[in-house]
Amino acid sequence: MSVLLNFAMFPTDKGSSVSEYVSKLILNIKNSGVEYKLNPMGTTIETETMEEALSIVQQSYDILSPYSDRVYCSINIDAQKNKDGRIVGKIASVEKKIGEVKK
Repeated sequence: MSVLLNFAMFPTDKGSSVSEYVSKLILNIKNSGVEYKLNPMGTTIETETMEEALSIVQQSYDILSPYSDRVYCSINIDAQKNKDGRIVGKIASVEKKIGEVKK
């Protein structure tokens, strides 16, 4: 199974630049060992189970919670059985049709 979860999470009460806090979340994801891809509006992770994907979201909240009275989170999930490697495979499929895309 492949669970692609794209999410954005940040404190809403820390001003207009929150990279100091988002960096803490990305470091946790990096250290977790799951496949991930940072993008300008969030981060996509790929896990083998829904539980593992949602655990990363919970960990992220737990990291931010001590720093903020209000945390925003937006999540998109695409779970597909009998697949893996979709974090790069989905992009490769489009590139096969139209050529290389900006990354």
